[in-house]
Amino acid sequence: MEEKKDIEIDIEDISDNEEIHEKGFLNKAALFFLEIIKIIILAGITIGLVRYFLFKPFYVKGQSMEPTFYEKDYLIIDEITYRFRGPERGEVVVLDSPVNEDHYLKRIVALPGERVKVEDNKVVVYNDEHLRGLVLEEFYLEEETPGSISVTLGSDQYFVMGDNRDASYDSRRFGAIDANDIVGRVWFRGWPFSRISTFDVPEYNINQNNNAA
Repeated sequence: MEEKKDIEIDIEDISDNEEIHEKGFLNKAALFFLEIIKIIILAGITIGLVRYFLFKPFYVKGQSMEPTFYEKDYLIIDEITYRFRGPERGEVVVLDSPVNEDHYLKRIVALPGERVKVEDNKVVVYNDEHLRGLVLEEFYLEEETPGSISVTLGSDQYFVMGDNRDASYDSRRFGAIDANDIVGRVWFRGWPFSRISTFDVPEYNINQNNNAA
């Protein structure tokens, strides 16, 4: 009877050890999953902040920016650069439409304080350095610029056009845009893979950063 009692005590000790081990494992598993949840939440918040304040994805719709951008190109828009400097001539920007709830993808052609005239299928820019006007050379175009308009930009206004001048609804129709209408500049194309690229400011035959008073 005494041996039997000793065996029963030994079995109880083993059972207690297994229970402690199981609880320890469950606690570790719970802590591990809590850490995973924290990481997911923090990653979601970080991505949300980046997308809201710094960069946003944008899908191209329509043909107004061909051949530079095509339908369904996937772009990343830089929203932070213009907090430190003004937009430059030649940069492609996403802007709030002045006529509806859409967003437009256009290129900045003329800067604040300049006068821009579209005539004889050419874009002519007037500023302090070119009082008689200078025909803007745009190497990215595959066609001339139709239309007829002459406008002097205010101190916070820009003149924008699409690269596909025959198929673009732009400042030739809705006029100059305010700086506040600009969401950000196109920084990166991520799709299609065959055309992945970043975008530099084009070189023109006119001072890039001239903001005539």
